[in-house]
Amino acid sequence: MKYYMIAGEASGDLHGSNLIKGIKEVDSQAQIRCWGGDLMKEAGGDLVKHYKEGAIMGFVEVVANLGKISRNLNDCKRDIMEYNPDVVVLIDYPGFNFRIAEFAKKNGLRVFYYIAPKVWAWKEKRVHRLKKFVDKLFIIFPFEIEYFRKWGIDAIYRGNPLLDSVDNYSRANESREEFFARTGLDATKESVALLAGSRKGEIKYLLPRMMEVARKFPDNQFIMACAPSMEREFYESIIGKECNNIKLLFGETYSILRHCRAAIINSGTASLEAALIGVPQVVCYGGNEISYQIAKRVVKLKYISLANLIMDRGLFKELIQHDCNPTLISQELEKLLHDDAYRGKMMEDYAQVREVLGGKGASAKVAKAMYDELDKMINNR
Repeated sequence: MKYYMIAGEASGDLHGSNLIKGIKEVDSQAQIRCWGGDLMKEAGGDLVKHYKEGAIMGFVEVVANLGKISRNLNDCKRDIMEYNPDVVVLIDYPGFNFRIAEFAKKNGLRVFYYIAPKVWAWKEKRVHRLKKFVDKLFIIFPFEIEYFRKWGIDAIYRGNPLLDSVDNYSRANESREEFFARTGLDATKESVALLAGSRKGEIKYLLPRMMEVARKFPDNQFIMACAPSMEREFYESIIGKECNNIKLLFGETYSILRHCRAAIINSGTASLEAALIGVPQVVCYGGNEISYQIAKRVVKLKYISLANLIMDRGLFKELIQHDCNPTLISQELEKLLHDDAYRGKMMEDYAQVREVLGGKGASAKVAKAMYDELDKMINNR
């Protein structure tokens, strides 16, 4: 069967790549065309456009890029109609994908949505668009089952794919000594992971604050897990020669998290990955002040980090906007590095996150569920 997949950022590329692998296992005749990234291409997808050409964050930034977004939408719609897939599979990225869902449905195409838009967090009215334009919804958080059921949506949950990603990556068994020897980093220093996000806007906001923190800890080694969509020169242009204890690594995010003593992380998928891998963390988030003020009024959540949301309590500190400053980040990092009781409690909480998310094999299970649902629709079973 023919699948058209759309992912708009690094996390979607990761989940999309695992989904492609799973679909190819259950559908030997699968043809997959996609908007995504390097991972989806490596998994066997025919990549039309890379997500780095359109990754935009924040309300103000979106308004400033409306022309670019409109061109991408038109290109995508045209390509979908020319390809004429059996199903359009949308992966997260709701600002773009909701419009594609409406377009595809109105043109008689089947629509699956994988990784539900966080309508439970903000803009809840979007749930009506899900009901209207999506044939089947596939979710990755257990608490979403009951939420969508209340709205009359029978969503499918087969576990969270991050469990497979963090446990099965290629260097999962590499020792700390092997990692530092391979990367040429200093194994004698206590290391801190830095994850500043995958979009230019969020990196420009957070990285200077991380640099200030690094200056306060001159004896520590800070390892930046660089976004795959960014160039080394972009990071170097911000860091300059001022922070010689910040090292840059590409394509090593999981290894960095596994072998560092603590992590400073931008909110998003990375914070859940850190919890599943087991590194004590502080989450930092901020951006354009106007965008923040708008978001503060429409987002109705106690937490911004996925692990905290899943457990409905604060497993680790979240420093948002005005609290996202070098002083408070440094205070929290000191505890993460040297307060053993504080670290131990966080690790115990992480184990509970794993239990709640369920077993492994989520990507393969959801791929099988998608194939079965599509087969039923095509054959009217």
